[in-house]
Amino acid sequence: MDRFEEMRVFVRIAERQSFTQASDDLQIPRATVTNLLKRMEQRLGTRLLERTTRTVRLTHDGEAHYRRCVRLIADLEEAEESFRNTAPKGLLRVNLQGTLARHFVVPVLPDFLAQFPQIELQLGEDDRLVDLVREGVDCVLRAGSLQDSSMVGRRVAQLEQVTVASPAYLAKYGEPADLAALSTHRAVNFVSSATGKAVPLEFMLAGRVNELLLDAVVSVSGADLYTGAAVAGLGIVQVPRYRIAEELKAGRLKILLADFPPPSMPVSVLYPQNRQLSSRVRVFAHWLRGIFEATSNASGSR
Repeated sequence: MDRFEEMRVFVRIAERQSFTQASDDLQIPRATVTNLLKRMEQRLGTRLLERTTRTVRLTHDGEAHYRRCVRLIADLEEAEESFRNTAPKGLLRVNLQGTLARHFVVPVLPDFLAQFPQIELQLGEDDRLVDLVREGVDCVLRAGSLQDSSMVGRRVAQLEQVTVASPAYLAKYGEPADLAALSTHRAVNFVSSATGKAVPLEFMLAGRVNELLLDAVVSVSGADLYTGAAVAGLGIVQVPRYRIAEELKAGRLKILLADFPPPSMPVSVLYPQNRQLSSRVRVFAHWLRGIFEATSNASGSR
C-alpha cells in the first residue's frame, strides 16, 4: 500500500472519529487501518490523532495534515479522472428528505443504477441537516434555503408552493380574501429542526416576500404531520404543491390566496465545503436535476 492509501485511511479516521467505522467504510481490516496510521505517524515524526477508549480526535499537527491530505486526495482523484474515461464507481452514501425521496427519487432509481451499474448506493432518510463528515455521508438532498455555511449546495429544482386549508377549517373561519383578513385565522406551525422556532407563512406581494406568523394551537416538525394537521382542519399551511396533489384532487384541501402565492421552494444537493466534488456525487446531482426537470416539464404540459 502506498502513501495515497495512508492518506485516505487517515482522512477517513479523522472524519468518522473511529478506527472501526473507517475500516467498515474503506472495506479493509481494522488492523490494517491501525498499522497504516501508525506508519504515517512514524514517518512524519508526530502524533496525528489522540486516541482514548471512547474518542478519536485530531491533534494540532493532525488538523493541519488533514487539510493538506484532503486537498491532495481531491487533486489526485481529479487528475486521474481527467485521463481515465471510465464510469464512476464505488460506494455513494446519500441522505434524502423523505417526501422528496418517495415522490421523485425512489420510483426512478432503477434508471440511475442501470446508467451507473458500478455505483453502490447507500440511502438514508431524514429531515434534519446531518453532519456529513461525522456520519460518513457524501451528499444530502434537501428542500429549503441553505442554512449551514459549511456546506456547498447545487440547486436541482424550484418547487411551486401553495397556501391551503381544509373545507372544515374554512367552514369555521371563512375563506380569507386578502392578507389583511388573515388576522382572524390560525395556522399549523411548522417548527424548524435547525432553529427550533416556528416558520412564518410567506406571501409574494408586489414582488416582495411578506412574512406572517399566525396564531396556532398545533405545532409539528414533520412533513406528513404538517399535511395531516391541515387535512384535519387545524389550520392553514403552506406546502409544495406536489405533496398534496391527491388531497387537492379529492377536495380534502383547498388553495387559498392564489394571487399571493408563497415563494417557490429550492431543492439542493448539499456536500461538505472542504471536499472536492467526486464523480459519483457529480453524476448523481446531474441525474437529480434531470428527473426534477422532467417532472416539471410533464406538469407544465398537462
